Amino acid sequence: MSGLTKEDRIQTVFGGGGHVVILGAGASIAPTIRNEEPSGKILPAMNNLKDLIGLNDIIDTIDPGLKSDNFEILYSNLYQDNAKSKEIIEIERRVKNYFSEMQLPDEPTIYDHLVLSLRPRDLIATFNWDPFLFQAYSRNRKFTKDLPHMAFLHGCVALGYSKEDKSAGPVGMQARRDGGLFEATKLLYPVKVKNYTDDEFISKEWERLKFWLNHDSTKLLTVFGYGAPDTDVEAVNLMDEAYGGKDARNMEQFEVIDVQDQETVAERWSRFIHTHHYDYSTDYFDSSLALNPRRTSESYFQHIMPNTSSEAFSESNPIPPDLKTMTELWDWHRPLIEAEEKWKLENKD
Repeated sequence: MSGLTKEDRIQTVFGGGGHVVILGAGASIAPTIRNEEPSGKILPAMNNLKDLIGLNDIIDTIDPGLKSDNFEILYSNLYQDNAKSKEIIEIERRVKNYFSEMQLPDEPTIYDHLVLSLRPRDLIATFNWDPFLFQAYSRNRKFTKDLPHMAFLHGCVALGYSKEDKSAGPVGMQARRDGGLFEATKLLYPVKVKNYTDDEFISKEWERLKFWLNHDSTKLLTVFGYGAPDTDVEAVNLMDEAYGGKDARNMEQFEVIDVQDQETVAERWSRFIHTHHYDYSTDYFDSSLALNPRRTSESYFQHIMPNTSSEAFSESNPIPPDLKTMTELWDWHRPLIEAEEKWKLENKD
């Protein structure tokens, strides 16, 4: 086997393939984000959300039988008891306000690495309400427009939706000069039974994810920091249905980035994993996204089906985890994007 170099990896560009990345809270919570939120706000997990956001005065007034230390269970109990109660309305208001004020730091974060690691053939779908993915996407478009598509499965505090224009954009902005306001999207809170067709925006986001999961060109699926909790059982069922089951995707590669131990993770996602076709890591920088940014599909094709596209494997091209500025991050990715531009010119119809 020939020993091809990192430069070969950079210059090896294929037209096919597709990579879906599904994000949960673990993708946003420190130390994954790697930099503190500028105002000092901490991204909550479900077991400390009520304390960080300040919900205890509301919780003190509710029936003890509905209480739980876990926000998902607490909200589900309240929702099933009375979906339109004043407690529900006030909890939703405080959650939205807390997340809306959050900002990415100026330095590169995992989200900046993530959006630059993929291309327009790929999709990032997130369950998170925070604005980080949208903010990272927006600021990296100053460097390149060749970024992945996105889907916000539970809504996002940074995004609005215009029913008139059937389109999404920055909340509070206008879709066009004469109207079409992007009104704040509803945040879909964790309840055991969700109807993803009730809300027009949420429905469109799920249709986008299902399209990508079902598409024959999608060969890679990464789950990053999403634990598939019991309160999201309907969401996981929808994903499984769109994916087609592990036996129908026997050549695809499934990847998990999670701090949970490997045995727990493998069991949790067993209906998506065909035999040994999965990778596991506890650190983003050990994942396929960081080992071969913008070339995850090329690496897959060379390793899984080497005779179809190449006679040899290229060496991985891992991104340094310690880039300090956005300029350094962009400069590192520049040769990859230049190779893609060259490939597009050479393969024009």
